[in-house]
Amino acid sequence: MPQPASDFDVIVLGAGASGLMCAATGAQRGRRVLVIERANRIGKKILMSGGGRCNFTNYSVEADNFISANPHFCKSALKRYNQWDFISMVGRYAIDYEERKHQQLFCRDSAKPILDMLENECLQAGVEIRTHCELSTVTRTDNGGFVLSVEQQGRPGTLYCQSLVVAAGGLSIPTLGGSGIGYQLAEQFGLKLVPRHAGLVPFTFSDQLKPICERLAGLALDVEVSCNGQHFSEAMLFTHRGLSGPAMLQISNYWQAGDALSVDLLPGLDATAWLLEEKQQQPRSRLKTRLAIHLAKSLVAELQALWWPADDDTALAEMPDRQLREIGAKLNSWQLKPSGTEGYRTAEVTLGGVSTDDVSSKTMEAKQCPGLFFIGEVLDVSGHLGGFNFQWAWSSGYTAGQFA
Repeated sequence: MPQPASDFDVIVLGAGASGLMCAATGAQRGRRVLVIERANRIGKKILMSGGGRCNFTNYSVEADNFISANPHFCKSALKRYNQWDFISMVGRYAIDYEERKHQQLFCRDSAKPILDMLENECLQAGVEIRTHCELSTVTRTDNGGFVLSVEQQGRPGTLYCQSLVVAAGGLSIPTLGGSGIGYQLAEQFGLKLVPRHAGLVPFTFSDQLKPICERLAGLALDVEVSCNGQHFSEAMLFTHRGLSGPAMLQISNYWQAGDALSVDLLPGLDATAWLLEEKQQQPRSRLKTRLAIHLAKSLVAELQALWWPADDDTALAEMPDRQLREIGAKLNSWQLKPSGTEGYRTAEVTLGGVSTDDVSSKTMEAKQCPGLFFIGEVLDVSGHLGGFNFQWAWSSGYTAGQFA
């Protein structure tokens, strides 16, 4: 019996950042495009990102801002559709945005205009979008197309397409629709997977640091944190569960279970030299008084309990140089050993994913399965904090949209 004609030229799985960008791009080429989304609405992650203001890209985007087993894979797509291309579209829609530190671009008011823009680009080009649509199975047809069994609000259905684009995201923040369906499809069609774990995620502690974090919850300070040869200078935030803030989220991408973090609480200051100088110039002062010039008193109190508990009322002049050197070394390199991370529940990205060895960097098409494309977070490409994951979504989505 002959295979029924395709209902659509392209079906995109997932109505997130990369999926919507791909759908709009493909439809603007005259392709008949359907987007299916299992959640009750599109673009949930866009709306909640950046504290609800969507850090949609960065003025400076380089391959070095991304983590992948193949660090060169992202270059072609980032060149095909760069940050200036997306900024230009934002400008056409007169969306008000602002630059923050590290050249990050955020919506000034809310993320909603970014989602509205993407939805409008899709609708103007004739894209059909279906929410509450759950994928059951995908099979390959004899003519190289795809048959999708789906269920939409309890009603089963069958869809056909020539090109299938997997934009299903990763495992991060499952409450916003994160799932493993993209990885299952990759395996089904013979693509390799790079081991996945939570990225851009806060740390948890089970040792003596846990009660300290609880007591200091809400306190933020600028630090430099390093681990496995990587380092970031950003804010660190104490929470009831451990340590968060941009510095910790960034370094979490490079941390492995059992590793220690080195935290410089006084970046840019040689703490040992400064303490010895203070001893000469302020001999009658107490250490905690001088440290409170640079650090919050609540943090200084916790550090004192850890590092010089018996010298609460000791004048600096009476503290041996050796002791001050030890404290100075710890201030510039506090060794912390997380027990773990908060996991996918709060992770902003999923590290690892579909191996880039099996996907064309120029088209996003699976090398051994023509017509099957992978874009966005499902691939083994993860950006640093700062708008890079969205830029990867726009670039990879646009690239697949040119070829699907």
